[in-house]
Amino acid sequence: MSRSTLHRGLQELAHGVDYGDALGGRVRWLGGGRKSLTYHQPLLPQALEAVVEPRSRGDPQSPLRWTCKSVRHLARELTAQGDRSGRQKVADLLHELGYSRQANCKTKEGGTHPDRNTQFEYINTQVQIFQQYGQPVVSVDAKKKELVGEFKNRGWEWQPQGKPVAVRVYDFVDPQLGKAIPYGGYDVTANTGWVSVGLDHDTAEFAGETLRRWWWHMGVLTYPKADALLLTADGGGSNGSRCRLWKVTLQRLADEWRVPISVCHFPPGTSKWTRSNTACSVTSPSTGADGP
Repeated sequence: MSRSTLHRGLQELAHGVDYGDALGGRVRWLGGGRKSLTYHQPLLPQALEAVVEPRSRGDPQSPLRWTCKSVRHLARELTAQGDRSGRQKVADLLHELGYSRQANCKTKEGGTHPDRNTQFEYINTQVQIFQQYGQPVVSVDAKKKELVGEFKNRGWEWQPQGKPVAVRVYDFVDPQLGKAIPYGGYDVTANTGWVSVGLDHDTAEFAGETLRRWWWHMGVLTYPKADALLLTADGGGSNGSRCRLWKVTLQRLADEWRVPISVCHFPPGTSKWTRSNTACSVTSPSTGADGP
């Protein structure tokens, strides 16, 4: 604060100026202080809107919008156009214009099948019937492949100060360890699961071997009197509705267990809530050659 400001303040105090009444609770006179950028550049919000609008996403009628540009990039573009602005001012203006930071939202779906709800109701009915008679119901699925080795994964864990776990810089496949391919079966009624981890490929035979190990290690013990088995699976992949090797593998299992296996396939891509058809098939023990 300069000496002239101090002397002026002393003079005002000597004349008995009541700042509480004169300023109405403010700390400075109305209009004092540095002016806002929008005061010197009244068209700054419009300029920012013009920069953001071609890259904005979402419903144009929605009062809430978002952008994929960072505030620093937007500030540099405005400065290049002659509109001086900092990143914090850009962030404040974006909030005033109705923008906010948001992550991507998975809302786009495929075509809507008219019988989609009926398809899922049918599968639910089949599951309830099997559970009512004490028969096993297993949901099978393959999970995301994971690299085996010292690779970086998301998450935090407690370690000595300044001694984090050292991992590889690049996520290249280790030729000796390869990838871990999980395939599991979840017993819906017993709320238990079985996961097999392979190192080769996610094939129908690998899926069938997972079911075989589940049956001899858990299924027989949980359902000693089972005379039927219901599987629910996605419509694609190693257990797809059009995969002939999957059907042949199930036929071999049915012959081995002497138990009929029913399969309900969900519409393709329903893990991402896309909509399509539902297929249901039944495999019974055969006395001759293997077949679907």
